[in-house]
Amino acid sequence: MELVSNHSFLDVHGRIADKRTTGGWKASSFIIGNEVTERLAFFAIAANMVSYLVYVRSESLPDAVTHVTGWIGAAYVPTLFGAFLADAYLGHFRTILLFSAIYAAKMELVSNHSFLDVHGRIADKRTTGGWKASSFIIGNEVTERLAFFAIAANMVSYLVYVRSESLPDAVTHVTGWIGAAYVPTLFGAFLADAYLGHFRTILLFSAIYAAGMILLTFSASQTTIWRHCGFTACEAATKGQTFFIYCALALIALGTGGIKPCISSFGAHQFDDADHKEVQMKPLFFDCFFVAINVGAIFGITLLVYAQQTVGFRWGFGLSAAAAICSILIVVAGVPYYRFKKPMGSPFTRFLQVVVASTRNHLNGVYLTNHETPLFEVQTTESDVVGSTKLPHTPQYRFFDKAAVMVNAEDKSNRWRICTVTQVEEFKAFIRVLPVWASTIALSLSYAQPLTFFLGQANIMDRTLGVSFVIPTGSVPVFGAITLILLPIYEKLIVPFLRNLTGHHRGITSLQRIGVGLFVSVFATASAALVEMKRRNYYSVQLSMSVFWLLPQFLLMGSAEVFTYVGQWEFFYDEATDGTRSIISAMCLCGIGIGNWLSTALVKIIEAASGGQDKGWLRDNLNESRLDNFYWVLTAINGVNFLVYLVVAHCHRGNGALVMDEAMADDEFTNPKYSQP
Repeated sequence: MELVSNHSFLDVHGRIADKRTTGGWKASSFIIGNEVTERLAFFAIAANMVSYLVYVRSESLPDAVTHVTGWIGAAYVPTLFGAFLADAYLGHFRTILLFSAIYAAKMELVSNHSFLDVHGRIADKRTTGGWKASSFIIGNEVTERLAFFAIAANMVSYLVYVRSESLPDAVTHVTGWIGAAYVPTLFGAFLADAYLGHFRTILLFSAIYAAGMILLTFSASQTTIWRHCGFTACEAATKGQTFFIYCALALIALGTGGIKPCISSFGAHQFDDADHKEVQMKPLFFDCFFVAINVGAIFGITLLVYAQQTVGFRWGFGLSAAAAICSILIVVAGVPYYRFKKPMGSPFTRFLQVVVASTRNHLNGVYLTNHETPLFEVQTTESDVVGSTKLPHTPQYRFFDKAAVMVNAEDKSNRWRICTVTQVEEFKAFIRVLPVWASTIALSLSYAQPLTFFLGQANIMDRTLGVSFVIPTGSVPVFGAITLILLPIYEKLIVPFLRNLTGHHRGITSLQRIGVGLFVSVFATASAALVEMKRRNYYSVQLSMSVFWLLPQFLLMGSAEVFTYVGQWEFFYDEATDGTRSIISAMCLCGIGIGNWLSTALVKIIEAASGGQDKGWLRDNLNESRLDNFYWVLTAINGVNFLVYLVVAHCHRGNGALVMDEAMADDEFTNPKYSQP
């Protein structure tokens, strides 16, 4: 053996190195090869990093330059640490291996770079999003809905038996309050998109929601505010007592309005639309989210309602407040795993800019000569709408295309005079969903009944289960939750069968799913009318008819909800653009609120038209009322609405054309292809 002169150099087996079998060119050639490939990788990134930051991340050139030089500095200054680690502890080879592994570690980034992790970096798919994040969101929804429905399900009973209101008045007050909880969702969505982002908006309004629950619990604990009258009428509450209670309910409604439009969109954001595997999970997420709503509702209208009626409202409301606080803790626990999206500005401002610019150009004589008229778009990879991808031009609603026609090249940075194609298409996408949205409101009108008149019927029916257990009135809506078994059956059995028939990855389209729900709603209200006719004609004596006669109407109404609302979430999320998902999601919820308000209005109209509460269809005593006629009116409304929906769905056209970028603007202005008479 020809050993090296310095005996501190060893071979791979730990023996003094032999010059004949180690070292020299046979070893250094591998080191040179390593350096070639490592430098190839580094400079391929470094040479293009400024362009990436400017054109993809939309940074200014000076900022991009400083970020790149700072990064290169950060790559070389720590070499002292690497040398120290090699000399003192690991040796050169182990140090090279360790830091090469770190160097080669691959982040699988989301395709939309506007989604960031908790540290403000582009989100890594391996450590953020997916089910690891959405499971916290689903858990939040379960506990938040548990708190809400525990109160909503028993509110009619409270107003009738504690506050001594008539049944029609109690129904209108409850539907009005539920409407007030859902209509403000547009404000919550606006706040999330324009200023706070989804997560901060959820946190803010969850705190307001919990505060309302705590105030309601406090009101139930004070004998001067809340009197435990059991189920016998007692004197009306004073104005001060009423004001305190309705302040608590107002906070709950406001909190709901801020949470609801953001939580489903925030959950959907955890799945990358450009990832084949993740995008297929999104329909399942919406199904799970819907199940979460109903699981929370089931526990709320069973366990918590039972607690309210057995140990007192203060304990029942206290449990609701505890659930609201738990919902905040659950959503906060998922922070390390979420994908966050920065606020993109108010879509309503962008919508108004499109209307103003298109109207101004129209009044100035601009018209589109043909489909080849160039339309303005910014010359960057990302769109002018922060965090949104570019949208292709579509031929619908061509009047608004005039907003993207260049009249004066100097105006290309003024969005009140010239809008980009993406901005115009964003507004078109919003307009497209309005007819579908409007044609589903009738279901919300009918769906207001399970928590109001359906409970009025249940209260005077035999609710005995088994030998002695009496089902609390507020727990009867659990009948409708039985339809949850439809979801796994539908997803595991029916969807694969339909997929083979239709070739659609969801089995049927979102519009078809909504249509099925609207069709079933016709039979739900018809069933309610028939059962009420039988109850009034043959079982007018209180507690003589079993509450299980209400099972068909609850089941049918629940089935209609399963198909329609899940279909709506899928449809609105698919049709929405990056910058309008929260607003369009809020519209779905706003429709529920409008439906409840329409129910309030319909009750008042029928009450007035049929002779008032003394002689009309809707009286305090259901045995003297004609509630069945009210249900037949709802059936007629649902039937007509279903026919209207068929026309709307048939005419709907989902989400190009020549697009002009900034580089073409000056040239196009000197040789315009639009006309001015």
